[in-house]
Amino acid sequence: MSTPATSKTIDFGAHPQVPLMERFKTLYNTMSGQNLPALDGVYHSDIEFTDPLNSVQGLPSLREYMRECYHNVEACRFEFEPPVSAGSEVSVRWVMHLKHKKIKGGEEITVDGCSHLRVEDDRIILHRDYFDLGQMLYEHLPILGSAIRWIRRQAA
Repeated sequence: MSTPATSKTIDFGAHPQVPLMERFKTLYNTMSGQNLPALDGVYHSDIEFTDPLNSVQGLPSLREYMRECYHNVEACRFEFEPPVSAGSEVSVRWVMHLKHKKIKGGEEITVDGCSHLRVEDDRIILHRDYFDLGQMLYEHLPILGSAIRWIRRQAA
């Protein structure tokens, strides 16, 4: 009889990935179109990055994608929950607080999400973000936003 697989939470206070996760959190709480070289201290040159909007491979492509993403960002900060790790795999939940010139008239919005990371050579080689694109974008569009909010209320 086999035993069921279990996940375990690792205390990052004693885990070798603590410095990388601290660099990761600092990067995303200071990210702008002006500090893109800071990506080099967090991401592997062969990074595979995917989010609900796009997928890119390689550090140069990630720098260009982030430059485009942050072009109209007025402010962005993240609240990170403690990460969960198993070997080289790390998952971390977060709440993003975003002010973007073209979303909701520049007012702050919040987006709940989670990042799945794979670490190699003290750098992130795989980064996949999961978040509700409706919460980030669609709900804030004039006509479509009203329809999505109505649908969510009906489903609740």
